[in-house]
Amino acid sequence: MIYKRLGLGLGLFSIALGLTELFAAKRVTGALKAEGSEGLVKAFGARELAAGAALVAAPAVSTGVWARVAGDALDLVGVGAALRRSPRNGWGWGALGFVVAATALDIFVARGLDQTTGRMLPDKTRKS
Repeated sequence: MIYKRLGLGLGLFSIALGLTELFAAKRVTGALKAEGSEGLVKAFGARELAAGAALVAAPAVSTGVWARVAGDALDLVGVGAALRRSPRNGWGWGALGFVVAATALDIFVARGLDQTTGRMLPDKTRKS
């Protein structure tokens, strides 16, 4: 099923992004001209790791993807705040476009999983 594969891909992507945010927070904040927000970026990285782990463990369950959508909303607020401080920052506008695209993909996958599997929680009685 395509949505399950996409869910797994989103999970792996979340883990990679979370590791980047945790270990390169200073570079991320520097590019966004949001120095001093490293702790927030690291918290977002931890959130990405948790969402990614949930998706890798259960890629056909939409809850993990909906968690990414909620995280995307936080990311949009964070990037928006950075752009308010530095509206001519090309990296900021690129990050905004990236988050908007990721949000659209996350919603597509979450809705697809809801429609095809009808499962928002893992089925504890089935063996994978």
